[in-house]
Amino acid sequence: MTMQDKKPYQIELPDKFYFKIGEVSKITGLPSHVLRFWEAEFRKIRPQRTDAGQRSYTKKDIELILEIKHLLYDRKYTIAGACNYLSARSKPVPKLPGELVEELKAELKSIRTLIDK
Repeated sequence: MTMQDKKPYQIELPDKFYFKIGEVSKITGLPSHVLRFWEAEFRKIRPQRTDAGQRSYTKKDIELILEIKHLLYDRKYTIAGACNYLSARSKPVPKLPGELVEELKAELKSIRTLIDK
């Protein structure tokens, strides 16, 4: 990630694959109870559980938590607003009618080729 791609709320994360909730709390500056609450509110935050039942967060989880923190604390979104923002961002952009027609034509041509064999 280049400096230009970096968003203001992103930070350099330690070079690890998994993080315990206490480590995530220190990195994000959020209490553990807030992280647990956000798991219930934001379906995209789903840390894995160890055999002992401890939460195990990935870097991607932490990046999402930092983005949610930015939306709630800096941009003053409500929880519902932040959920809507995140879900709208992840939805694919609908194709234009012309693109759909071209895609259908290509698919029909490939089907015709299979039938003609």
